[in-house]
Amino acid sequence: MQCPLLYRFRVIDKLPEKPSEAATRGTLVHAVLERLFDAPAADRTAPRARALIPGQWDRLLESKPELTELFAGDTEGERLSRWLGEAERLVERWFSLEDPTRLEPAERELFVETELESGLRLRGVIDRIDVAPTGDVRIVDYKTGKAPRPEYAEGPLFQMKFYALVIWRLKGIVPRRLQLVYLGSGDVLTYDPVVADLERVERKLLALWEAIALATETGDWRPRPTKLCGWCDHQAVCPEFGGTPPVYPLSVRPAGSGEDGQGTMRPDRAEAGRPVALEGL
Repeated sequence: MQCPLLYRFRVIDKLPEKPSEAATRGTLVHAVLERLFDAPAADRTAPRARALIPGQWDRLLESKPELTELFAGDTEGERLSRWLGEAERLVERWFSLEDPTRLEPAERELFVETELESGLRLRGVIDRIDVAPTGDVRIVDYKTGKAPRPEYAEGPLFQMKFYALVIWRLKGIVPRRLQLVYLGSGDVLTYDPVVADLERVERKLLALWEAIALATETGDWRPRPTKLCGWCDHQAVCPEFGGTPPVYPLSVRPAGSGEDGQGTMRPDRAEAGRPVALEGL
């Protein structure tokens, strides 16, 4: 949805991307907030959360040694110290938005996957699921950036509706609330979905998959320039920046010659080497 060519570079070409300080900080903060719930409710305090940061950073480095590149040349450790301090401030802000002593998540960092009637598989990882005594389900997602302006809020909400759709198809339950917690700005955005919302999301995902399938078959992946292009790792091979994409690694079928007569490939006809699922962020 953001950029078809970027999708190709990441999913089909699998071009490497450099780790970023912002994304890595988000991963670290998520790990701290997940681990904090291992402690008894009374011990879920801001000091305890801050104390988790060094250990979680070490674990992250152990699992992804390439992250050491982020602070290459930082011989005095000043950049790393500032970066860890920013993570501390994000964690501390969370305590002004939610009270972990009153929360007992039903699930944390839950991997979910379901298959629609069309054969399309959906999967993702949900930060937190809360279940009320009434059985009402709340899906919570932490964002370490700032809340978007209202006119740009639909993107993050689409991600949450994606998760709600997966839960509905898996459990037959429509989540009562979707909650986005923005640690960067201290905002909490909520949305209460209904069945019609999830049905619309499902139709949109199927249309999106048809577009992906057609582009996969024809090799026609077009860039979609936005302000985010300045942060892209693939400018050197992007036509928008004068670059040439690498040779397309899949066989190409001219548009209009697809098996279904429409030049598209149905989700359940994905061939080896092609994408076979849509993933939530």
